[in-house]
Amino acid sequence: MNTDELIARIKSSDENVRTAAWQAAGKVGAEAIQPLAALTGAQELEVARAAQRAIWQIVRHAGRPGAEAEKRAAVEKLILLLANDQPAALRRDVLWMLSEIAGDEAVPPMAALLDNAELREDARMALQRIPGQRSIEALRAGLDRAPADFKFHIAQSLRARGIDVPGLPSQKLKPTRGTSVNPAGR
Repeated sequence: MNTDELIARIKSSDENVRTAAWQAAGKVGAEAIQPLAALTGAQELEVARAAQRAIWQIVRHAGRPGAEAEKRAAVEKLILLLANDQPAALRRDVLWMLSEIAGDEAVPPMAALLDNAELREDARMALQRIPGQRSIEALRAGLDRAPADFKFHIAQSLRARGIDVPGLPSQKLKPTRGTSVNPAGR
């Protein structure tokens, strides 16, 4: 199956044809990512879902061991989808896709989304999953420029990566409700 056939099958009104198409999309490769991304905003919800699932299949196929060239091609196409002209829902999915297969090459465009109020939480979590020092540096830089309400979130990602963040204690340890229980010994 080539990209044109995949797109035609994803657009099919027959759910069995659509399902078979997205399940086989992995082998079509990275060249199908852009045309599939255009379908994720389709009026027909099931076509949009099938297109999204097809992109995920391509990402997972490209991320398999020994497929470095396919992985690089998929990452390049996905990075293009982080642009501001794309819908936020698609960009959110792309962040998570990149977190599964990308490396240092995807850190700068992902880190730029730490400044986007709608996507910053997904960008933070995706960066947390990217191995290497460059993603840690991006999180540190994001911490420096983050608004006060988001600093604790980035600090948590840095702690998850083994980095001490003085001055920003974990919010997980902060009580969320008042209590009338006194500490032991009082």
